[in-house]
Amino acid sequence: MQGTNMDNIVLLGFVLACIGLLSYVAMMYNGLVALKNDIDKAWANIDVILKQRHDEVSKLLDVCKGYMNYERDTLQKVVQARSMYQQAVTVDQKAQADQSTTTAVRGLFAVAEKYPALKANDNFMQLETRITALENQIADRREFYNDSVNTFNIRIQQFPDTFVASFMQVRPRAMFKVEETDKADLHMTYSAAR
Repeated sequence: MQGTNMDNIVLLGFVLACIGLLSYVAMMYNGLVALKNDIDKAWANIDVILKQRHDEVSKLLDVCKGYMNYERDTLQKVVQARSMYQQAVTVDQKAQADQSTTTAVRGLFAVAEKYPALKANDNFMQLETRITALENQIADRREFYNDSVNTFNIRIQQFPDTFVASFMQVRPRAMFKVEETDKADLHMTYSAAR
């Protein structure tokens, strides 16, 4: 009788240990799924704002065309960046298109400084303000995306999560990175007023 009770206690301990281990593995799995979905959600939020900026850039081009007859190269870069976004399918392609659009729009705003009539145009000013606000939102959302990707990448490489991650066949995700041209120093020249 006493041996049977001991066997039952050992069996109960083994069953509880198995349940505990399975619960722990399930929590790791669910945590990785949640992180993966957070990354997808963060990207979807960026994509929504990229679409809004895409629409605003189209309006901006319409406003600028009448004023910037001699700046075809600048306008063409914006058009190409918009086209690149329209053709982008994957996250990496959209991220690259995003960088191209950001660079092209910055160039457009810089060139617009030479056209006082354009800078005084109410539509241009509203679009410039709206696009600048969208750029700030994109930057904030990129930061959240990168935080989510970093957390995910760390988790799938840490022990014991790496075993669950390999079972799930997940791979590290790429973060948004700043283009080298955006890191370069801005060269400015000053001329003395006469």
